[in-house]
Amino acid sequence: MQTQERVTASSVARAIAASQEYLLSMQNPAGYWWAELESNVTMTAEAVLLHKIWGTDQERPLQKAEVYIRSQQRSHGGWELFYGDGGELSTSVEAYMALKLLGVPETDAAMQRARAFILERGGISKSRIFTKFHLALIGCYDWRGIPSIPPWVMLLPATFPVNIYEMSSWARGSTVPLLIVFDRKPVFKTNPGITLDELYAEGADKARFELPSNSDWTNLFIVLDDAFKLAESLNLVPFREQGIKAAEQWILERQEATGDWGGIIPAMLNSLLALRCLDYDAADPIVERGLQAVDRFAMETEDTYRVQPCVSPVWDTALVMRSLVDSGLAANHPALVRGGEWLLSKQILDYGDWAIKNRQGKPGAWAFEFENRFYPDVDDSAVVVMALEAVQLPNEKLKKAAIARTVNWIASMQCKAGGWAAFDVDNDQNWLNYLPYADLKAMIDPNTADVTARVLEMLGRYNLSMDAARVESAIAYLNREQESEGCWFGRWGVNYIYGTSGALTALSAIAPQTHQLSIERGAAWLVSCQNADGGWGETCRSYNDPALKGQGNSTASQTAWALIGLMAAGEATGNFAIEAIEQGASYLLETQQSDGSWNEAEFTGTGFPGHFYLKYHLYQQHFPLTALGRYQGLGFGH
Repeated sequence: MQTQERVTASSVARAIAASQEYLLSMQNPAGYWWAELESNVTMTAEAVLLHKIWGTDQERPLQKAEVYIRSQQRSHGGWELFYGDGGELSTSVEAYMALKLLGVPETDAAMQRARAFILERGGISKSRIFTKFHLALIGCYDWRGIPSIPPWVMLLPATFPVNIYEMSSWARGSTVPLLIVFDRKPVFKTNPGITLDELYAEGADKARFELPSNSDWTNLFIVLDDAFKLAESLNLVPFREQGIKAAEQWILERQEATGDWGGIIPAMLNSLLALRCLDYDAADPIVERGLQAVDRFAMETEDTYRVQPCVSPVWDTALVMRSLVDSGLAANHPALVRGGEWLLSKQILDYGDWAIKNRQGKPGAWAFEFENRFYPDVDDSAVVVMALEAVQLPNEKLKKAAIARTVNWIASMQCKAGGWAAFDVDNDQNWLNYLPYADLKAMIDPNTADVTARVLEMLGRYNLSMDAARVESAIAYLNREQESEGCWFGRWGVNYIYGTSGALTALSAIAPQTHQLSIERGAAWLVSCQNADGGWGETCRSYNDPALKGQGNSTASQTAWALIGLMAAGEATGNFAIEAIEQGASYLLETQQSDGSWNEAEFTGTGFPGHFYLKYHLYQQHFPLTALGRYQGLGFGH
């Protein structure tokens, strides 16, 4: 460990004040905080494709999308899933497609470098199913190589072992419209019309448009797909039109008044593609609302135009509020009151898709986005409860009633295994991840250690009541999930540092006496992977290679997570890893910028492990403030 200047009480106080000032300056007058949610260029590329298909491209500043996509190309010629990953095939194919749709010729130097990168990795034939699907929409891939999903799937009742509600909420919102698109198998004309023959490594004339064989039991799905395709060719698909009609109705019912579907770009784009296949007009109010919703996910600067996969105002607001309180801002500070009242206004009091499998629960949760009444989630709801508990609002009676409703809803969402998932109960049929079109391995939403930890932290930190048997079951689940090294997997944040921080915070709050050994093992693991600069970091590659657990360049957000976990463990056991904590705090002070902010290039948020990553632009701001606030509160730095 390199020698660092000792942290003092005054230096911590200055850093906290600067960070608070920076965050307070970002608050929207309506009361919320909200910053960019960055992913990769495929969101923007697919939005370009959508507008080309609808003929609405001239109404959007897509020439700026070209500038953005070009800016994201790396020196090796490809585009990345996450910062520094060396480039990824499918992401690069979609970026190339978008540039060509925007009129960039294949002789352009950027295109030539991209082509070389893509061909070196096997070309279009080696890309993911969803990339091939997008290419098939414009005739650049053959529909024969796309899995068939018979529309009658839509008609299977929720009581049937296989039905759309056994899919994760995000997969469901994307799949239902695809029942229509995959049935119609459209090839849309675009302006300009393009081909991508140059991206077939084996030559376009030699490409084999078929599903990849795995030489194991999953080949059963290929046999079924062949049967589905034969039925389609003979026009013998049962209940075809009924299934299409049911899917259309489902899509229309789940569109928010603001035009969104599911609060995520894939569901929004696929729903609009389904409506296009059903010959809706671009001027139809439903389509217009949907296109405007996509526009609201876009970020336009003077030079660039890019599309976010989702927006996170509820999540951002609750976590910023927690950091401000943890760092000493008064519970009745006007900014916190505005934030708290805004959060209360966003509580969802409608029954959503969660109620299909959860027949006992009553609504009262929060979603991630501005509007998403069908898909509130446990993680957001628990964080909002903690944010509200920490502040003092003019109408405390309403706040307490809102919190009680949320805690009851969360209790009803507990899975049989004892933990909590994000959006649904017992959404855990893992065989769905082996379907031919499920190559993102994100078809289910099982309970996870990090979401479970959030609920337990909420209960323990604020002494909230939940049935004792439920709590004990959740603690036992979290204990079982601890890895042999002492760490915990992080489903929604990168990765074991995130999961371990959450688990330590939870166990320290709710079971400090009975789980000291688990807490000590987790803290020891965190200390073991501290970097020489005093910080912590973990690469997204740890999802694919567990040998990389806790390894990576130091970042402000991951350093903050480690400190939060270590300080919670120290409070629970009385055994603080003082040197590690001091070095971590020193890292945060040394990397803070003059305006009170922190900056990190790395992606520390997770969409689908191994396949889709996120950079929350506020993570590098509020988590360090939370860590320094708790550091100060424990009397360190004197």
